[in-house]
Amino acid sequence: MKASVKWTDGRQFVTESGSGHSVVVDGPPEHGGRNTGPRPMEMLLMGMGACASFDVLEILEKARASVTDCVARVEAERADAVPAVFTRIHVHFTVAGHNLKESQVKRAVELSAEKYCSASIMLAKGGVEITHAYSIVDA
Repeated sequence: MKASVKWTDGRQFVTESGSGHSVVVDGPPEHGGRNTGPRPMEMLLMGMGACASFDVLEILEKARASVTDCVARVEAERADAVPAVFTRIHVHFTVAGHNLKESQVKRAVELSAEKYCSASIMLAKGGVEITHAYSIVDA
């Protein structure tokens, strides 16, 4: 896996993934940015949430669950001192569908957290406390 990060000006960068997708990353004006894109640590958090969501959906689809929507709300706390690493991350999944079984949703969230989500497992091994919750909405 590869990526490139090209500085444009101020604190703005254009990142490109190995698969050819680009994202603008920027900083706030008080740090020389123009606020034209997410901050680097926001990208990390969004990536973790997307990784976990990918797993949950894949597991539920394999279980033949009728999912119509899945939203992961990710909240993080950071250390006060530099480096301002993540100290805690909480992910709450809201899964909507037809006749979803709580046991399937619970198991999908657990499997993502414990076995499949490379991003969250990597962060947890680095000392970040990661918690998960879910709610089910009947569509």
